[in-house]
Amino acid sequence: MVTKLSVSDVMGDKEKMRLKPPNLLIVDDSTAIRKISLRVLNQTGLPLGAVLEASDGKEALKLMEDHDVSLVLSDVSMPNMDGLELLRTLRESARWHDLPVVMITTEGSQARVQEAVELGATSYLRKPFSADLLRDKLASLLST
Repeated sequence: MVTKLSVSDVMGDKEKMRLKPPNLLIVDDSTAIRKISLRVLNQTGLPLGAVLEASDGKEALKLMEDHDVSLVLSDVSMPNMDGLELLRTLRESARWHDLPVVMITTEGSQARVQEAVELGATSYLRKPFSADLLRDKLASLLST
């Protein structure tokens, strides 16, 4: 008897995840900024799976309960639950502790950026950002 195995039959979950395009979550209270971010993501040319959108940290956490997310792009300043509180919650979670989180800010305050880094932000971007800069950040984070 011959048993045929596919590549996915002999791979672990982590290897299987690498075969699927990564899902991203954009978290920003501005619908316009989320749409612009989505357009810039499309311009990067990176292979992406689903791109989910949330208007604040609470909504982001609800989406993440039901969807696999490979990377989060989050604004810092939002109502209900801001990006720093979302980041803190993710870093305290066993499930999402190692999830790459890129903080996006218009705030010129180096103190806010430093706070995000201290809380465990993987990286940060300042608005406005180019497709090239976003592609470079995401490519390095998603390849690990």
